[in-house]
Amino acid sequence: MAKKPKKAPAEGEAAEAEAPKSKKKLIIIGAVALLALGGGGAFVMKKRAAAHAEGEHAQVEEKKPVVFLDVREMILNLTPEANQDKAKFAKIRIALELKDAKVESEVKPLMPRVEDTLQVYMRELRASDLSGSAGLYRLREELLRRVNVATYPAKVEAVLFKDVIIQ
Repeated sequence: MAKKPKKAPAEGEAAEAEAPKSKKKLIIIGAVALLALGGGGAFVMKKRAAAHAEGEHAQVEEKKPVVFLDVREMILNLTPEANQDKAKFAKIRIALELKDAKVESEVKPLMPRVEDTLQVYMRELRASDLSGSAGLYRLREELLRRVNVATYPAKVEAVLFKDVIIQ
């Protein structure tokens, strides 16, 4: 059984047979291109809006200068170590970083409470608690927590060391 050769379609018929396939391809390619352009456009617009909002946010923060409030110098005797017979002293000067002048007006009347909180806590420290940068970092974090409790509802942004002398 020999296969019969297929008739080659006439020239006009071939063009009509390929036309529906090429139109479908063009429609699909066009739809994919539109989706890609739409997604890219939305991404660019979102980035621009975020950058614009970030710029406005930065401008708002620049208008309010940060305020530093000095706490009076404190000299305290530290708790002696177990094998230590001579007392050690610490001289500490700190400043409180506040968001703006409004917060400063809220914190200033509470300074006696802040100083009391600091004195009570730091009298229990040993010289070994303040050794090294890790010791000062822990002290800064603990002082910030205690100062924020003492000044609530006002918020202190940071506790900054001006002088730390241990003798």
